[in-house]
Amino acid sequence: MPKAVLPEALPPQAQGRPVKPGGTPTPPAEGTRPPGERVGPAPGPGAGQGGRGAEKGSEEALSGRQRLLKGVWPPRLTRAQLIVALLLFGLGLGLAIQVRSTNENSVLRGARQEDLVRILDELDSRTQRLQDEKRRLENQRTELENSSDQAEEARKQTLQKEQQLGVLAGTVAAQGPGITITIDDSRGSVESDMLLDTVQELRAAGAEAIQIGKVRVVAGTYFADSGGAIQIDGQKVTQPYVVKVIGKPEDLEPALNIPGGVVQSLEKEQATVSVRREKKIVVDALRSAKRPDYARSSSR
Repeated sequence: MPKAVLPEALPPQAQGRPVKPGGTPTPPAEGTRPPGERVGPAPGPGAGQGGRGAEKGSEEALSGRQRLLKGVWPPRLTRAQLIVALLLFGLGLGLAIQVRSTNENSVLRGARQEDLVRILDELDSRTQRLQDEKRRLENQRTELENSSDQAEEARKQTLQKEQQLGVLAGTVAAQGPGITITIDDSRGSVESDMLLDTVQELRAAGAEAIQIGKVRVVAGTYFADSGGAIQIDGQKVTQPYVVKVIGKPEDLEPALNIPGGVVQSLEKEQATVSVRREKKIVVDALRSAKRPDYARSSSR
């Protein structure tokens, strides 16, 4: 088998290069290559070292700020780093909200020293008054427990309170200053809701006891129309409707005569209304005390 001969071992004439007189071969012209010669530099250990050296030189040419930006941006975050960043952000936001709410809820924050001293003095004075009131009530309880006279006074106070509640409930008669309202409805145009509006207006003006005809008006009173007549708590009232009211006349009468009030509403229905102040009104219609079926006193 014949041996392979390298191109360098061939004579210049075989390599295709002309030979000058004297035996020196002429180098090949630019752009031409001998037959069998490869294009480009042959790879060698020096080629890789030259590439890294060029890259190193370009990095040294960058400034410090550019190298910092190149290392930071774009960010290279892992999933764990992203989760930690979100947790820290949430923690910081919660702390900021808590500090802000604490500052807003602190009423005394930013108050002057004189104001703080005044507030403390007021608190001390209030505490002292409450302690005095406590001692007074304790002494009163002791006197009521040990003295027969004080026990009698307590019974009188209880009876007086019972009378007041009886007036409101309609179980006892009442008298005092007030007004008398007379409604003459010859055409029969006045209905039960108009009398109810009259009662509501009187209550709002401070009426303490009300009687219409022979019926005592209390909190549970109801009005109804029945066959052209008006019934109050199931009892028929006849014309003219006479309403007796105990209260302060200076407040009751103007409340009825206000524009668009009770008097004008009744007069639009062709009814005649008269209001008269009196120094003494007697409300003697009584209601029986009804014991509730389910409600019981919660006091012991």
